[in-house]
Amino acid sequence: MDQVSNIAIPTDKIYTDRAIYVGTFLGGPLVAGYLMAENFKAFDEADKARKTWIYTIMATIVIFGCVLLIPENIKIPNQVIPLIYLLVVYYLVKHFQGQRISEHIDSGGPIYKWWRTAMVALIGLIVSVIVIFGLLFLSGGLEDTSTASKTYGTMKHEIAFDKNNISEKEVDEIAHALAETTFFDEAVTKYVYAKKVNDQYEISISVVEGIENNSEALQWFTDLRADLQTLFPRNKIIVKLIVNDLDHVVKTLE
Repeated sequence: MDQVSNIAIPTDKIYTDRAIYVGTFLGGPLVAGYLMAENFKAFDEADKARKTWIYTIMATIVIFGCVLLIPENIKIPNQVIPLIYLLVVYYLVKHFQGQRISEHIDSGGPIYKWWRTAMVALIGLIVSVIVIFGLLFLSGGLEDTSTASKTYGTMKHEIAFDKNNISEKEVDEIAHALAETTFFDEAVTKYVYAKKVNDQYEISISVVEGIENNSEALQWFTDLRADLQTLFPRNKIIVKLIVNDLDHVVKTLE
């Protein structure tokens, strides 16, 4: 009588090695950790699934942190970093799950459809983007896109401004007025910050420290404010003399 071997067919679904590679490429390292952890749970290796998540979170923080710390002057092709962690995932899958995945498939065990892999990759990509923006926010890496500046004339005199606060047309008018009063001259490049408060124009001008004690220099800026006021009869002109930064106002002329 022939001996019949009863081989149990696995019932839990798993992700194939190819699905893990594609999911990682599309969604990043978090997706790789999720897919491998799900496989470990299907293989009744809950402890390995838990450790996979721990290592994945740590690795993701390190990867994103390194990306954010790369100096802007160092240009790295966009494909390099994904290729590196994809190669790492390829090794880890082959080493820790390759044989179990093959045995599962050979014994007729079910696998997840490709649409599920794509869905997981999309969710992972969204989470990764949120994490990156969170790290950028915490590190102060998100630039204020509302801040802008324009240069004028051959000396490249510069006016910085907030686009949400004052229009570019108004900034151009202020620049024209500064040129008419000869503040924007052909001798020294000037830097100012323009701000609008209701109908008032606040013009912050960077000066040297101690100028507030120099009556002759102050009179020059007082005359400048008066000349600007003549050119803007409908808007009150306020001139702020600042040292180093906008918060360090040493004199306000109005």
